[in-house]
Amino acid sequence: MELQVNELERDIIKEILNIGLARAADSFAAIAKDRVLLKVPDLQLMEAEELLKIVRAYEHSHTLIQSDIKGELNGSTLMLFSELHVEQLSKVCLGMTVKGSDPLTEMQESLLLEVSNIITGALVTQLANILKASIYGSPPVAPKHDIAESLKGIFTDHPLFQPLVFTVITQFTNNSKLVELPLLLFFDTNTFIKILEIIRSYNFLTK
Repeated sequence: MELQVNELERDIIKEILNIGLARAADSFAAIAKDRVLLKVPDLQLMEAEELLKIVRAYEHSHTLIQSDIKGELNGSTLMLFSELHVEQLSKVCLGMTVKGSDPLTEMQESLLLEVSNIITGALVTQLANILKASIYGSPPVAPKHDIAESLKGIFTDHPLFQPLVFTVITQFTNNSKLVELPLLLFFDTNTFIKILEIIRSYNFLTK
């Protein structure tokens, strides 16, 4: 399905996400114990197989945390934690000195789940408020098998799936060290059409 999005609409969608991410940053800062910045530098449309190829490239080098967006809008978020991310987050948030290559402890996995829960939850709440949609985020999980299996539901239930993918870079500093956490946020085609219809029919930025 070919979707046409002009530059103004792209900018509006980015701004909606930036508002939600600003709130997420404040909540995350309490855990990271330092300044947190979240931004949305890029968004693009791609085929489902292309998205899976990108995600699979991270599977063996990153810990993936997934949270689904459900309700009137349908999508998912994936946070990608590298070994370095795990190392630095463990030190900053848990006071643990570990090697990123070590197996995750239960406490470390809980931390990654909580980080994802905070960021996704704040984003979903803001999207619901701005778009006046009834949506919620499911509890985050750490998939233990092929990521295609975890995402199978959204692909199977929505055969016309053409994800709108947002690449979000989460940054926080600690002792002058910068930590970056990639976040993939994607919606199915029907959801993206709904978002565009809302943007085109309601000048919410002036309300």
